[in-house]
Amino acid sequence: MKLILASRSPRRRELIKLLNIPFECISADTDENVSVSSPELAVCEISRKKAEAAAAKRGVFEDEVVIGSDTVVVLGEKILGKPRDRADAFATLASLSGKTHRVLTGVTLIYLKNGKKEIKGFFEKTEVTFKSLSEREINGYLDLGEYADKAGSYAIQGVFSAYVESVNGDFNNVVGFPVSRVYNEIKTL
Repeated sequence: MKLILASRSPRRRELIKLLNIPFECISADTDENVSVSSPELAVCEISRKKAEAAAAKRGVFEDEVVIGSDTVVVLGEKILGKPRDRADAFATLASLSGKTHRVLTGVTLIYLKNGKKEIKGFFEKTEVTFKSLSEREINGYLDLGEYADKAGSYAIQGVFSAYVESVNGDFNNVVGFPVSRVYNEIKTL
């Protein structure tokens, strides 16, 4: 079996290696606007768009699985995306300080079964609780630049791990790819 990851994310590339299954990556530029309001449905819709774009660009062959995924940070019902700038990152981290939020990753698998294209989608949820953060701690973290291009303005696998009180669920999901769930779903195909 071979996996085709529809992503340019270096974090997802590192995480998919943990599956110990041959893979290749293909960029899948897609429109990330969604037609649904639920964060859970939104990540599933975007992951499907990414998987379908990669499948259309490259094709899907026997013994291959095309994987699209999308990760968001959610506080209440509000999706906290990647920061526009430092001020936006500060506001996001301040809003998460001392609270529990959800990290959702939608995953779509496209594969052939008896010569027919099949699509399977799901999402994984992890709850993350931050310690209360001072302005000084937030600014010190932002000075490192690690927040750029990260949903929720933080990288849990980096320096920010010092500010995380607890993780309930799959740690790798917070990094951007639910390794264990993907492995178990692929085994059922």
